[in-house]
Amino acid sequence: MTTTLPPSERTTRHTPPLRQATARARRRGKGATNRPATLLLVVASLAVLIPLYVAVAMSLKTSSQAADGDAFALPWPIDLGNFADAWRITRFPVSFSISVAVAAASVLGTLALSSLAAYAIARNWDRRIFRWSFFYLLGAMFLPFPVVALPQIKLTALLDIDSPVGVILLHIVFQLSFSVLLYTAYLRSIPMELEESARMDGATTWQIFRRIILPLLGPMNATVGIFAFLASWNDFMLPSLITSDPGLQTLPVLQNIFQSKFDTNYNVAFASYLMAMAPTVLVYLFSQRWVISGLTQGAVKQ
Repeated sequence: MTTTLPPSERTTRHTPPLRQATARARRRGKGATNRPATLLLVVASLAVLIPLYVAVAMSLKTSSQAADGDAFALPWPIDLGNFADAWRITRFPVSFSISVAVAAASVLGTLALSSLAAYAIARNWDRRIFRWSFFYLLGAMFLPFPVVALPQIKLTALLDIDSPVGVILLHIVFQLSFSVLLYTAYLRSIPMELEESARMDGATTWQIFRRIILPLLGPMNATVGIFAFLASWNDFMLPSLITSDPGLQTLPVLQNIFQSKFDTNYNVAFASYLMAMAPTVLVYLFSQRWVISGLTQGAVKQ
């Protein structure tokens, strides 16, 4: 006499223990709320939204409203003239163009130099000089900026690049360590069989990198490009120290004009801050979907 088991029992009996435990965990967690994670996300969101609200509210207030000191009060009446004043005081078209040129050149230089260096290191890891070069670049990440600030000022002055050109070169150098670290981890996840088959067909190293490796670096290029753009666009210290001509300063440096020794024109200053923040927000919104994929692609070895 044979007995017929219910479908759920038959499935459980013939399912491996690990799958059984996973299925039970999913059934228990289905519909449940992770309260600690939710609370952490709420706190993190408020940490971003509250300062953003203050910035928007202050940029729409009149001078008398901004002087009241209540940053959370709603702006009424709304004064849009703050943006016109910020546009005029900071010479926004000129400073914005300089900032865009510096950031774009820094991003392109970082992508080109970091990807080539990381490819050489990842594919020659068994050679001592490449391993030492990688560790040397990692060590540079822990070098404090004040230690190298004065030599940079003197060196750029001696080379006559105390201008946005010197700022671009220094931005690329400072981004090199972190970018090579990301690229190296990503390149290790790309199978070597792709390059070996290309070499059997007579492809050179440069052809392999340009036609095979470079197209596969799309997610990591977006990740490194975003980090390089944000670091260059928001940088205040390097342009203020390196650029000798005040007419060639970037937008973050010129925004310091709103702060004087005795007072600060908060409403116009916050309007200028929002105008300068807009490009970074747009860049991140258009390319943020590649950031996570680029960071996690090299985390697991294929």
